[in-house]
Amino acid sequence: MRQLPTPPQARAAPLASHLLLACARHGIDRVDDGMLGLLALRRLMSATAGRQKRALGRPLRDQARESQVRLRAHRCAQRLHVSTETADSLASLLFADALRQQSLQDAHAAARTVRSESHPASDAAMDRSHALLRLIPPPARWRPLLRLAPTPLRDRLVARALSQALSPAHIGSALDDITGRRLGIEIADLGQRCVLEWRDGHLHVVDAPAEATVRGTATDLLLLAARLEDADTLFFQRRLVLTGDTELGLTVRNLLDRMPFDAMPLALRIVLHRGARFARAAREAFRA
Repeated sequence: MRQLPTPPQARAAPLASHLLLACARHGIDRVDDGMLGLLALRRLMSATAGRQKRALGRPLRDQARESQVRLRAHRCAQRLHVSTETADSLASLLFADALRQQSLQDAHAAARTVRSESHPASDAAMDRSHALLRLIPPPARWRPLLRLAPTPLRDRLVARALSQALSPAHIGSALDDITGRRLGIEIADLGQRCVLEWRDGHLHVVDAPAEATVRGTATDLLLLAARLEDADTLFFQRRLVLTGDTELGLTVRNLLDRMPFDAMPLALRIVLHRGARFARAAREAFRA
């Protein structure tokens, strides 16, 4: 019995469904990015509120304020046809995040107070180290010297260091989803740029155009690598800029965020932490 051809309408239906699904997922990703950006902004405002609470001698937890925020969330949820349970869960999550952030601020402030009251000699030593740090030129001053380094040698060193840090023995197959994709790293103040490609379980420096590029200063990129700064905060403050295929850049960021930092070799983690802290202190001293 001869099979009848499939009508054009029947063939077009799955294609339309695939397109609508792709559009919906793209929209969801953009909304998620916007929510993270708003969360970063809220955390900055929470930090400001925490400092003012300490200045006024008020406790971190304010039950009246939390009740007011929950009530506003319930009213807004009703207008937007969102369940009050979802709004309440979101409010609880935001309260916990703000309390944790402000508690850390209190702990750091208390530690600074104890050091200043009980260790005046250490304060003098800190002042001397601060003065020495101001003598270190900022990264932009090192640019002429770095230009003298052969590019192939620099690329080999970068590829070797990153391949050891992100080898399959440490991270498994976490980056296999971006095999063959090219991500550019641009260190703005040093005038350095390279394009990386994940292939055969290793990172390779390639001589090809980048599909997406992350641009930032040497200090901010080092702080990000050492997990001393949050990527969302850096992007929101425009200290990091992503150009090109933003979906690829966000995919790489999400993969690295899910990767446990302790999977890296201990020696590399120590170097990253100490180097990032030193670079941040030198930048703050130079700006002062």
